[in-house]
Amino acid sequence: MMKDKEGKIIYIGKAKNLRKRVLSYFNYRESHDTFNWKTSKLISKVQDIDFLVTDNEIEAFLLESNLIKQYRPLFNIDLKDQQRYTYLKISDEKFPRLLVARRNRDGKFTGTKGKVFGPFVHGSSKLLTIGLLRKIFKIRICDRLPKKPCLEYFINNCDAPCINNVTQHEYMDNVLSLENILAGKKSIDDFIEKMNEDMTSASSSLDYEKAKAIRDTVSRLENLRSKQKIEQSVSSRSEEEYVGIKYDLLQSKAHILILRRYRGVIRDRKKYQFDLLGDNSFSTFLSQYYNSKSSVPRFIYVNEDPDSKQVLEKSLERIASHRVNIIRLSNRIDVERKQLMNLIVRNLSTYISKGFEPALLDLKKVLNLKSLPKIIDCFDVSNLGLSIAVGSCVRFVNGIPEKSFYRKFKIKTIKYQNDFAMISEIVTRRYSKEDKLNLPDLVLIDGGKGQLHSALDAISKLDLKIPCISIAKEREEIFVPNSVFPVVIPKSSKSLKILQYLRDEAHRFGLSYNIKLRDLK
Repeated sequence: MMKDKEGKIIYIGKAKNLRKRVLSYFNYRESHDTFNWKTSKLISKVQDIDFLVTDNEIEAFLLESNLIKQYRPLFNIDLKDQQRYTYLKISDEKFPRLLVARRNRDGKFTGTKGKVFGPFVHGSSKLLTIGLLRKIFKIRICDRLPKKPCLEYFINNCDAPCINNVTQHEYMDNVLSLENILAGKKSIDDFIEKMNEDMTSASSSLDYEKAKAIRDTVSRLENLRSKQKIEQSVSSRSEEEYVGIKYDLLQSKAHILILRRYRGVIRDRKKYQFDLLGDNSFSTFLSQYYNSKSSVPRFIYVNEDPDSKQVLEKSLERIASHRVNIIRLSNRIDVERKQLMNLIVRNLSTYISKGFEPALLDLKKVLNLKSLPKIIDCFDVSNLGLSIAVGSCVRFVNGIPEKSFYRKFKIKTIKYQNDFAMISEIVTRRYSKEDKLNLPDLVLIDGGKGQLHSALDAISKLDLKIPCISIAKEREEIFVPNSVFPVVIPKSSKSLKILQYLRDEAHRFGLSYNIKLRDLK
């Protein structure tokens, strides 16, 4: 359990040999690999490490999943689907209310204090019938006790504690019964049996109005019990789940699409993604995903085998109380199921292809870059005369201007007209105090070979490794390091248009600053 300077858990992982695993984080060497910069971001925040030892791998799987659910660490896989899992709360008040409990990002429950029950899956009886539960147990819905009874009292949904129509002891008897059912201590059947006894007793005492009210409550409980039996019947039948994963190595992410099929019909679809960071893996995702569900299907079909597959199956069996099979589909074994998995993978491929500007991929190939230049900074110098000289830096992310990272500079150290030295100054100033995690994937300089060499020298002196190129306006030639000849990109290419747009935006931004300073003079 890796912790930050405030002692908050930011990452949880597991390994057979923890010493080797932890050392692997701190012994890696930085490169332009997208995996590394995300791991470096994690390691830069780690101030302390705590650990727990388990008896076997199955316990490690279950413990990791439970701890992730409890602490919701920043760098672990976040399913981002928590709205499907709802908690109910009985408030800590003189006359308690039944509420839906909400979690914040840290996993803590917000709002009114009280006892929390759950999680309940969206669609379960307990969630869909929260209104019915209030009616059955006569739980008030008002935020504050009014001075006179409301409509809920007159339609027999509340006993009106606001006008002392019911004692606190009688009200709390109903609340306790509700707590026992939500906590699983008693079944609805037990409560119905008790209500029937009360109804018979009231009828024997000739209190027919009370007997009628109990009868109505029993009728509502019977409806609730029927819904639960239907749910249990459906969930107990054989269902199949298809889990496809595809990796976007350019952005260091994994994308997952899940389809659930019942009797040949697809009845649910879920889409997730997570960062390929640390130990985050397909196996970790499956463990966390099914640990947060109310039911686990017997058959889980996948397009690749997760790590520690047998251990994962055993850990899921403990949750499901039945055998779980994780099956990698093969063309030869099951053509129909394989076709469905191929459909999932095609959908994921389409989704990933829309995740970044395609022209950047062309730019990566043309310039022979190691990683996708998703973040590009462009520098320009604006010195119309010797009196005022300024520099500008603009940033594009995925081919779109990111103005929060725009920077403008007054030239301070150069007292004469020297574009090369000015470029060196503004590049040095831009990155000397910049967080290494906010560095661009590519630096573009407005100019020729001279400006490019000045920028490369400044970047080198800062001990940074950022690819750098320049664009000469006359012929729109691209100069790259260690090459005598420029790279010529077809004028119709969208990748060239992005570089031109960057150059023109840097020029506009710098010129507007120059004009503003002149007007102030």
